[in-house]
This record gives sequence, C-alpha cells and structure tokens, in this order.
Amino acid sequence: MAEKFDSTYFDRPVSRRQSGSYKWDSTSDDEVIPLWVADMDFCVAPAIQRALEKRVAHGVFGYVKVPDEYYDATSKWFSRRHGWTIKRDDVIYTSGVVPAISAIIKAMTKPGDKVLVQTPVYNCFFSSIRNNGCKMEANPLVRRSIDGNRFTYDIDFEDFEKKASDNEVKVFLLCNPHNPAGRVWTRDELMKMAKICKKHNVFVISDEIHCELMMPGYQYTPFGSLGEEIERNAAICISPSKSFNTAGLQIANIVATDAEILKRIDKAININEVCDVNPFGVTSLIAAYNESEPWLNGLLGYINDNYVAACEFIDANMPQCPIAILEGTYLMWVDISKICSTLNIKVEDVEERLVGEAHVWPNAGTHYGEDGEGYIRINLATQRATLIEGLRRIAQWIKTNC
Repeated sequence: MAEKFDSTYFDRPVSRRQSGSYKWDSTSDDEVIPLWVADMDFCVAPAIQRALEKRVAHGVFGYVKVPDEYYDATSKWFSRRHGWTIKRDDVIYTSGVVPAISAIIKAMTKPGDKVLVQTPVYNCFFSSIRNNGCKMEANPLVRRSIDGNRFTYDIDFEDFEKKASDNEVKVFLLCNPHNPAGRVWTRDELMKMAKICKKHNVFVISDEIHCELMMPGYQYTPFGSLGEEIERNAAICISPSKSFNTAGLQIANIVATDAEILKRIDKAININEVCDVNPFGVTSLIAAYNESEPWLNGLLGYINDNYVAACEFIDANMPQCPIAILEGTYLMWVDISKICSTLNIKVEDVEERLVGEAHVWPNAGTHYGEDGEGYIRINLATQRATLIEGLRRIAQWIKTNC
C-alpha cells in the first residue's frame, strides 16, 4: 500500500540536534527552536532515501560520471510539471545554486560592473556580487497593503527600467519565486522584466531554487519558458535541494540556451572549481524527479496549513505584526517594526534577544538588505507543534517587553 503523505506523516517529530545540522547545532543552547536557515525538518521522500541506501550499499564513492538518466529526469520533470522543455546540451551541473550564481556573474561581468537586484532579497546574492568585484544596484520592491493585517510587494517598473538603462548594469539577478518576500512572479511581470533587460542589453540570471514550493492558487512560471529570444538572454539556476530537502547533497543545474554564453559559464564553473558533484547528489535528483512527486504534493499542503496556522496565531497574539501574503517558498515575512520602535532597537537586536531570552531563532530582515529593517523571516518548514511553540515564545517575549 502506498504511503500517505498527509499531516500525520509530516507531523512526525525528527530530532536533528547533534546530527551536524547547521540549523539546529549552530547554538549550544539546546532550548532554542531554530526558525531561521532555509532547510526543512522533514525526512526526505522514501524514494530518495531508498535510492541513497542502495548507493551507499555499493561501498565505492569515487568520482561520478553523470548518467543520461540524470538529464532525462530533469527534462521530463520540468516538461511535465511546468511546461518547460530543457535540452541536455543546455545544462551544466554544479554543486549548488549559490556557486552557480557566482560563476555566472564571473562569466558575464568584469570587476566594477553593476548587478541589479530587487531588495529585500536572499543574502547570498550580495556576497556573490561582492566576491566577483561587482557593485550591487537595488530596485527596491514596493510594499502594498492588503485589507486587514496583510501586505504584498510589487515591482517598481519605472525604477527598474531606469536602473537597467545604466550602461554599468550588466546583469539582473532575479529571485523567482522571491525570497524573502514570498512573491511568485506572474508571467506578465516576468515578461515585462525580460523585455526591459533585453532592450538594455542586461543579462538575466534567474534563481529558481524555490520553484516547486507553490501555495494554492499560485503558479510558477520558468523564466526559460517565456520564449526563445528571452531564454537566450538568460541563465536559469534550478535544484531539487529546497523542495526535496536535499541541500546537503550539493547538486544544482544551470540552463542556458546560447552556446557561446554556455561556454563562458562552463569556463567560469571550472575557474571557480565547482565543476564536480558527488554521487549522492546525482542519485537524489533522479529519485526526486522520477519517484517523489506524491511526497512533494503532500508537503505543499502541509506548508500551506502551517502558514494558515501561523497567520491565525499571529493575528490573535501579535496583531501589531502584519504578515506578507505567502505565494511561494516556505518562508514567512513578518513586519515587527512596531516592536522595534517601541523598544527603540534594531531588528538585529530583536533577533539576538529572541535567541538569548526567548530561546527562539528567526532571521532578522536586514540579512536581506537595508529594506529588511523592521522585519523577521520565519521558516515554516517544521512540525506544526514546533512552529506554534516558536511563535508562542515570540509572542510571550513581545508581551513581556512591550
């Protein structure tokens, strides 16, 4: 009988302390509930675990030759689930999306060039830009209030085109879906950004690592599905690591359809020494894409239920904290600016005090740029009981101090 991937399945507690977990073992305080770094507290899909166990049983772990099955699994998954055809010759594998982004920036810029980003945004974007000797150019997202205690973000297209028209801007680094704002960009929004970049000779790097993590009613649009001309002006970074909780296995793909650009990226991948992958990453990707869709579908339902439960808790216990509508990812973006104002402290200080005094660890919004001041990011990808206890500790800390 097939296993049911329902709330009972994902509610099962998994102890991760003293397992070498970056998320759980980065503090010596065993009372801390970590709701920060973006990995999940769920066991991988059974098909992935079985495939890895079989590979381990072989007992030899030398350099890996990536098989045809790897490319077939990737292509069939994106074609079936997202309507995007990926050709084998357009794919470069590497050890992760962040190394991929860094290598593509190296391939498409020279030191001193500008890279356009939409802030607040994933913190590793900043280091990838800086480490390549480039400068960050921000197109800040515009917050828009929704009725009640909710808000969302829109793109300031006038500012976007103004920044893209700067001759020093050579690359636009897109987050699709967006971390930490939780937006899933629509096809129209992506097309408008793509046309502006094409008009001004700005190359697009699209980080699509969260692409499977869609909430009900929202649909991921691959940047590479917007048309052949647009696809040729882009490199798309994909990986099963976030969606299938395999980040530690270090596998990702770069898709680029322009042969000359692909050659430049391949050279940068080799210069950066991230051209080799491990056999477990290859095995896990094949098992994820070929056999683990039911697990993923169950996960998405559970994450959405966690989001609903978290919203209900915050509305009831922290009504002064508006919440960004979650369209995609498992990362909740919460406005605590009134708390910061009442205590006259920065959000980094709130994070530090929550860890030390309340024994709960969200991310301070300023990890994602200056526009994140007054916000925290909360990882919803944990057992519901753990999530609600973490939120209870935050609420109690606010009540005690405000």
